[in-house]
Amino acid sequence: FSPSPVFHGMVLLDSTCSICSDTPFTFRMHTGNCWLQQGKNGRCQVLYMTGLSREECCKSGRLGTSWTEEDVPNSTLFRWMIFNGGAPNCAPCKETCDNVDCGPGKRCKMNKKNKPRCVCAPDCSNVTWKGPVCGSDGKTYKDECALLKARCKGHPDLEVQYQGKCKKTCRDVLCPGSSTCVVDQTNNAYCVTCNRICPEPTLPEQYLCGNDGIIYASACHLRRATCLLGKSIGVAYEGKCIKAKSCEDIQCSPGKKCLWDARMSRGRCALCDEVCPESRSDDAVCASDNTTYPSECAMKQAACSLGVLLEVKHSGSCNCK
Repeated sequence: FSPSPVFHGMVLLDSTCSICSDTPFTFRMHTGNCWLQQGKNGRCQVLYMTGLSREECCKSGRLGTSWTEEDVPNSTLFRWMIFNGGAPNCAPCKETCDNVDCGPGKRCKMNKKNKPRCVCAPDCSNVTWKGPVCGSDGKTYKDECALLKARCKGHPDLEVQYQGKCKKTCRDVLCPGSSTCVVDQTNNAYCVTCNRICPEPTLPEQYLCGNDGIIYASACHLRRATCLLGKSIGVAYEGKCIKAKSCEDIQCSPGKKCLWDARMSRGRCALCDEVCPESRSDDAVCASDNTTYPSECAMKQAACSLGVLLEVKHSGSCNCK
């Protein structure tokens, strides 16, 4: 039986006192497990690699990387990750913001708990327009810098559509480059790039029936017509338009319900599972049935419940105009 070595600081001592003999002594680097983050529960989460020293684990400079020194079997690691919320005795690589690499558009900042955290801090030095901008999500941002922060916080595809607040009409909307302003089905103005040339359809499934009752050879053809019109046409249903007498004649794709347009004597398929947020007093709309609804979303819910098409006549109460 040979006693186990004991680790003291940076020197590995053997209880047999081999260091006292003439045998050359070799240093052995202590290894453990490297993790990609430390959870709010203080435990290490998302295992990166086993068998790494603390120096090897922490050399990337990435905030969140942590290390545990326990040399345990994979079954124990698995149990920690699945049932215990991570590994105990978690040692973060970074305790300060020194040499922390947060990546582009972010910087390291000490939080209230005196822990380093990466926060969004986009470079706004090149932003020339200081006023509000309309984002590609249809929301108005107080300036382009605020939009860049929102993009950093989880909306990587967010872009500036046009300068100024988001509008309900294309009047006074100046789209950048060769893009064209179009009012979509939610009555919001968007800047889109129009395809002037569309390939001919090769499959009958490509045909679409537009909300205007016209057959379009493909989605590209419908978008092109939308650009020329300057207002969203929308898809009534897939396939060629038919002479329907009621919604019973129209087959909608899964998840959609047919709503009947009594004025035009045709139906269209619509999504009916929308959950409405709490409405404000200025969200009210007057619908085509001359009823005031607390919001456009509430109007769409009523339309789905009744099975009839309702559209916004104007914002505000029906009694106001």
